[in-house]
Amino acid sequence: MEILRFIRRSRKAHGYSPTMQEIGDHLGLNKVTVYEHVGALVKKGLLSRGAKHKARSLQVSEDFIFPEDEATGGLPFLGRIAAGGPVEAFEDAQTMDIAELFPTDGDTFVLEVGGDSMIEDHICEGDLAVCRKTDTAHDGDIVVALLDDGETTLKRFYREDNRIRLQPANEAYDPIYSDNVRIQGVLTGVIRQA
Repeated sequence: MEILRFIRRSRKAHGYSPTMQEIGDHLGLNKVTVYEHVGALVKKGLLSRGAKHKARSLQVSEDFIFPEDEATGGLPFLGRIAAGGPVEAFEDAQTMDIAELFPTDGDTFVLEVGGDSMIEDHICEGDLAVCRKTDTAHDGDIVVALLDDGETTLKRFYREDNRIRLQPANEAYDPIYSDNVRIQGVLTGVIRQA
């Protein structure tokens, strides 16, 4: 399985397969052992060679499904969220497979952060905000808030006398005050993209 995973990662990263030596070096195996394992994987139909004796031609069978791909571990990626001024809300039908990090119970979604209004909470432009769907929040929660004008923003949520305060975590931004804010989710984690 590790050989199959390494070949898949290499093909995604570089566009070609690793050599037998590179597989061995990565897995701490000698070249003879790698040849034996690769031969067994080819016999089982899990690997194929593009051309006989051609380097970097190994391919994982299109019919093979990795165990991590079988699970419904994808989280819906719904687009960008403003961490500056609010932006128009939209939905984009993509998924992200991060099941090992976050629950995938159907109530979790991902938004890419745009802007710097939450930098003092270590949420930066381009980060992925992982959120749990909910329509309620506690004071101090970081929420995905839908404003009256249909725009959404990522801010800290506070109830005040007769209004809601959405507080940025950057001194350069003023709070947003509203009488009517719809909570769409609460932040559960942040993934920094390299």
